[in-house]
Amino acid sequence: MREVDLVVAGAGPAGLTAAIYAARSGLSAVVLEKNTIGGQVALTPVVENYPGFANVPGKRLMEIIAEQARHYAEIHEGEGIEEVKLGRNVEAYTSKAVYVAQALILTTGATWKRLGVPGEDRYFGFGVSYCSTCDGYLYREKKAVVVGGGNSALTDALHLKNLGVNVTLIHRRDAFRAEKYLQEALAKEDIATVMHAEGHGNFGRRHHGHGRARAGRLRGDEREIPTDAVFVAIGLHPNTAIATQLGLTLDARGFIQTDRANRTSIPRIYAAGDVTGGSQQIVNAVGEGSTAALSAFEDLTHPYWKK
Repeated sequence: MREVDLVVAGAGPAGLTAAIYAARSGLSAVVLEKNTIGGQVALTPVVENYPGFANVPGKRLMEIIAEQARHYAEIHEGEGIEEVKLGRNVEAYTSKAVYVAQALILTTGATWKRLGVPGEDRYFGFGVSYCSTCDGYLYREKKAVVVGGGNSALTDALHLKNLGVNVTLIHRRDAFRAEKYLQEALAKEDIATVMHAEGHGNFGRRHHGHGRARAGRLRGDEREIPTDAVFVAIGLHPNTAIATQLGLTLDARGFIQTDRANRTSIPRIYAAGDVTGGSQQIVNAVGEGSTAALSAFEDLTHPYWKK
């Protein structure tokens, strides 16, 4: 049994930042990561919108952040939380140990839903993207395809259009699921749409040895749309197994609901990063991680639930 002030579940940018800020506030912390350090960021070939780094591989960026975090807290890779029990303390059970803490910060992230088609994985980061805010700037005055029909897809299409990208939106149904005002904005911007079709992959068919996606193939009318990028916008799977077990309040999309201080519906439990929804940006995850840690310090020092 290990006793610490704070357990952080997840070693992405939010979790690592939370550990740094917790320790610098005087709290002992341990970071428990089910898989590998870095989360979704570590899988990103190149990050170009993180302040201070004009161009850095995602894995390298997370190595830098993790190295700094290790100066302040223990980071256990390959040791995920299997169960949490709440009482006077927070007890986090893993396959290797039991951690008894005063508070828990959930930074378990979210996973982009994938199309599961040929070329999608191979060209991820090289023309295939799941984040228009992250990568849209790279395709100004170029062509891009957005796949999806919900709020995220239409928002991505509008964002890309605003950047000066020639956008085509592909949706598998005959009507969009997005809110009416987004559909109206889409029509106003005269963004090309293809309905009753699905992204069928073969994104690299015309790459001619350059190693980048050059076309998006459709299932339905068997057309092939020449493009410089394919943005997949069919949703996210928040990793909320622990939150569900604890009975935390989730929002309509299934993400953990928090207040502005990153407190959840249960005292001494906090959440930060992609698992809370938002824009899924590294800078936001870092900010939320620090806020959650500072809130934990404040609450453990002056418990707000006892006021």
